[in-house]
Amino acid sequence: MSLELNIHTDIRRASTPSSELYTSPSVFEAMKDRIFAASWQFAALERDLKAPGQTWPFTLLPGFLDEPLLFTRDYDDQLHCLSNVCTHRGNLVCEQGGIEKQLRCRYHGRRFDLRGRMLGMPEFEGVVDFPSESDHLPQVAFERWGGMLFVSLKPSFSFAEAFAPMQQRLHWLDVGSFRFSPEHSKDYLIQANWALYCENYLEGFHIPYVHASLNAVLDYGNYTTETYRYSNLQLGYAKDGELSFQLPASSPDYGKRIGAYYYWIFPNLMFNFYPWGLSVNVVKPITVSQTRVTFLTFVADEQLFESGTVAMIDRVEREDEAVVENVQRGVRSRLYRKGRYSPRREQGTHHFHLLLAEFLSSKNEV
Repeated sequence: MSLELNIHTDIRRASTPSSELYTSPSVFEAMKDRIFAASWQFAALERDLKAPGQTWPFTLLPGFLDEPLLFTRDYDDQLHCLSNVCTHRGNLVCEQGGIEKQLRCRYHGRRFDLRGRMLGMPEFEGVVDFPSESDHLPQVAFERWGGMLFVSLKPSFSFAEAFAPMQQRLHWLDVGSFRFSPEHSKDYLIQANWALYCENYLEGFHIPYVHASLNAVLDYGNYTTETYRYSNLQLGYAKDGELSFQLPASSPDYGKRIGAYYYWIFPNLMFNFYPWGLSVNVVKPITVSQTRVTFLTFVADEQLFESGTVAMIDRVEREDEAVVENVQRGVRSRLYRKGRYSPRREQGTHHFHLLLAEFLSSKNEV
């Protein structure tokens, strides 16, 4: 990878990354280990691992990281996240989820307990220094929050460093009690680089120009952005007469008409809190110019949710898709190189680019 991002820390002096960030296959490849394997990724819903003995094989970011992993709940009722690759010859250990007493690789019969410890291996009599620690399934770092499970293959920052600002600000919300709504959760396929989608999310600058329906309910003049180390927040103030949170006195925003909290966690997780509940967006790179965005819907107030919410979210998403796909076509132009930032409206995008520069720097070679 030859691209070096030099983003000035002073947004007033900074220029955006060059178009190579969104078009270079080598940069896209470098992002796999330097950014995505090193960060926290949404993996599963804890509701899918209710019972002792439960196994849940999955692939982390299919087609991109393509990492075979496995959640288990052992008979002491403890969750584990493991590599799903047999330590003998690399076959997948668990091919279908279910209730199991132990794990058995069907290639040569190596057995593991639900904590990933190797139990036995046929025809290995006489093998020197066997078994060793390397014969057990590698453990994968995972955390849980709000009924969701997150994993990191080689975390370069802790889960708390990324999630604590959101958890502390919204301590009064019982996210774990929200109802997951599969019928209102869906995927969108976007013909654009994943970073362009994130950039668009991270600024409210485009709202008056792209989202007429959203602009009608949010007070754009008071729209603000707050940045943290590995996350940022966009505060959407509701116009008079529009739906807003009933905030408790313990909230730092008590007395304000907050219509939405838009949290982004580096690099690709978005948590959109509304008075009716939560929409989680997981941005999944596929190719250098194609991205899948998974929307997960969690309902806190059924009555509020039924008041046109789904149609509004879908419309805003389709409007975002159209403009981001146009930008992808534009950054491929031979006549475009880079741009500048609005100090008032693009703090979140600038923050994102600083993190990209940090993680893609040569010191993070893998």
